[in-house]
Amino acid sequence: MPGGSLTDIFRALDDAEVRYLVVGGVAVVFHGHPRFTADLDLVVELTASNASAAIAALQTLGYRPRAPVRAEDFAVEDIRASWRKDKGLTVFSLWSPSYPGTEVDLFVEEPFDFGEAWSRRLDALLEDATTVHVVGIDDLRALKASVGRPKDLDDIAQLDAIARAILEGDEEGE
Repeated sequence: MPGGSLTDIFRALDDAEVRYLVVGGVAVVFHGHPRFTADLDLVVELTASNASAAIAALQTLGYRPRAPVRAEDFAVEDIRASWRKDKGLTVFSLWSPSYPGTEVDLFVEEPFDFGEAWSRRLDALLEDATTVHVVGIDDLRALKASVGRPKDLDDIAQLDAIARAILEGDEEGE
């Protein structure tokens, strides 16, 4: 996934003051385990105004839904609920002709208490002063454990190894 596209996405979300958390493979990378990922997974706080702001920000970069639906419908709780119930949809996938290598997946339901996870987030600052909001390591581990795919279990093992190394380093420095 091209790094420039991620920077543009994070800048657009930051400029629009969207409350979101990076989850998935990109979050694993931010927490210290470099690995390939094919998309950017985001949990957006699902208030109507915040979800609308997220969609509008992504639309400035040419992002549009993969499914034949209106992007703006993502901000409507009842529509998201019908997507989950009737279609089994867990993420709302967006693509952009300007960024063909970077698909964005927005969770249609918050997989955790957003306010609590927001309070534990990691804020990363990019070179251009854009802030990236990344889910905290414990919330990321819990989310990955709930999915339970082999790559998620591997991510958990890698995150645990990183946490152990940090703890061991802290103990040596005391």
